[in-house]
Amino acid sequence: MDFVVIGRTPLARRLCHELSTSAQVEHLFEPGDEELAAAVRRRPAGVAVVLHDDVQALRYALALAHLDDRLRIVVTIFDRTIAERVRALLPQAIVTSTAGIAAPALAGACLEGAPARAPGRWRLAVPRPHDLSARVLLAGFVGLLVVLVTDFAWLAVSGRHGVLASLLEASRVVATVGPGPVGGTAAYTVFSSLAMLATVGFTALFTAGLVDRMLEPRLVSLIGARSAPRRDHVIVVGMGQVGIRLCTELRRRGVPVVGVERDRNAAQLHVARALKIPVVVEHGVDRAVLERLGLRRAVALAAVGSDEYDNIAVAIAANAVSADTRVVLRAGEQEAIAETRSLLPLGVTRDVLGVAARSIADQLCRPDAVGTGETSGRTLSPSVPWTSAVAVTSSMPAGPDPRRESFAGTRCRCTPAPR
Repeated sequence: MDFVVIGRTPLARRLCHELSTSAQVEHLFEPGDEELAAAVRRRPAGVAVVLHDDVQALRYALALAHLDDRLRIVVTIFDRTIAERVRALLPQAIVTSTAGIAAPALAGACLEGAPARAPGRWRLAVPRPHDLSARVLLAGFVGLLVVLVTDFAWLAVSGRHGVLASLLEASRVVATVGPGPVGGTAAYTVFSSLAMLATVGFTALFTAGLVDRMLEPRLVSLIGARSAPRRDHVIVVGMGQVGIRLCTELRRRGVPVVGVERDRNAAQLHVARALKIPVVVEHGVDRAVLERLGLRRAVALAAVGSDEYDNIAVAIAANAVSADTRVVLRAGEQEAIAETRSLLPLGVTRDVLGVAARSIADQLCRPDAVGTGETSGRTLSPSVPWTSAVAVTSSMPAGPDPRRESFAGTRCRCTPAPR
């Protein structure tokens, strides 16, 4: 049984290994039309399109379906709109994504041992600022509110004004317009004067915070759906495709989440905004950030960025802040990381690429998997580590070439390494 894998990605390489344990695999990096047609003419049992670019993956899927409308195709597409259209246009295609495959496993690791929750559980909306503009805005608002309530209570309790008159006079003090009440005591006159002066400062703070948030909308709000949870939540560090899907899966299970992303221009932040996922743009290795996000009161922290060394740094910081909080770590995709994990256990680790590669290989081999991205439960377990199990030979000139490990050229063949 022969398979074709298309893609210049680490997942494509892992998939080649999974399939090559029992089949011949042809790995094409960025094939052109002629090379793609030649591969289809060899009648492979299935083709996996494993790319980072959804549009390019869509192009390859449509081209393969045009060349052979009965060909089994597995294509990885993150965008759900594109994925639904591909399912509608290509019934023979299995549309999945690395993040979609890994999210349930990561969510299960985060919630292992935690009490079950009902989706949509009501949560008290208590304002909690997470950046300077929010703190300035809240400070100004609270100051104005304190002056208003104090002035209203003073006038109402004194008995010289009715409720509505007291509210009107207190509002004048806060707005610093109109004359104050005539015939008041000396103490109230001093208080009213100081309150009006303080109101000028509180108004400036409130206006500055409000304008800043209006000019540059934040990913986390003070109240509402995008407010950061205070307790019994999961902190997700790394808001890439895996982080977004993990947050979606956790919220589907009724668990509040808050994301942490260090790159303000990260590609998936607009998705988080659309899904109303609260995201704090900070460094996850900063202990002050983890404390401000309530790590000690959290159910778990998940470090799921694409850089495994950063994930390890986040796990170390999390253990330093709260050793009792569960840590889920995306790691083990590199041999060096696997060795580090064995020497320094930091939490529950999940090999995202390994899980995705086994799932896609399973879908390619199943005759009944068309149209779905689910696994059948069968596990492909190679007997040797993936980093040494596949020998890659290409049609490039003989001799050492440092570019081969970075998928240079246009094609390669992945076959089991001799033992």
